[in-house]
Amino acid sequence: MSKKSGGILPFRFQDNHLEVLLVHPGGPLWAGKDEGAWSISKGLFEESESPLDAAKREFKEETGFEVDGVFIELGRIKQPSGKIVFVWAVEKNLDERRIVSNKFMLEWPRRSGIMREFPEIDRADWFEIESARKKILKGQQGFIDRLLHALDHPDVHHPEIDQDEFISQERS
Repeated sequence: MSKKSGGILPFRFQDNHLEVLLVHPGGPLWAGKDEGAWSISKGLFEESESPLDAAKREFKEETGFEVDGVFIELGRIKQPSGKIVFVWAVEKNLDERRIVSNKFMLEWPRRSGIMREFPEIDRADWFEIESARKKILKGQQGFIDRLLHALDHPDVHHPEIDQDEFISQERS
């Protein structure tokens, strides 16, 4: 069975420009990586948990912020790894300098026997759409165009969404 993640993509309008909040993974494996390394805040969920509830929980764990408001469902996209990612966007102006992330343990250096603690997210930042397309992981780029489409924004690159890739969740 494929792993499933739920994510939240905050957006805001700053000086009449649409921006999205992306997070950068922490730990030594991502240190020094920038373009193509940023992500939507997301995490795994269990079958018993709704994707949106998991997305909100993971966002709080990774950033320290609780999110509420009107959530825009951006559907799901299967990642190259096979994981299925469900994402919702919400208009929210958060202070990226105030993130507080949960931590994880990793043997580092590899095969050293030394366990070290690292933040799951080492930073967050707001990006205008063109920059976000360069920064975000390739498998998540489609969510940016889905947001633009949902907002009827002029920067949409692909106004016709591939219906095989876009699968809405049933409302409960």
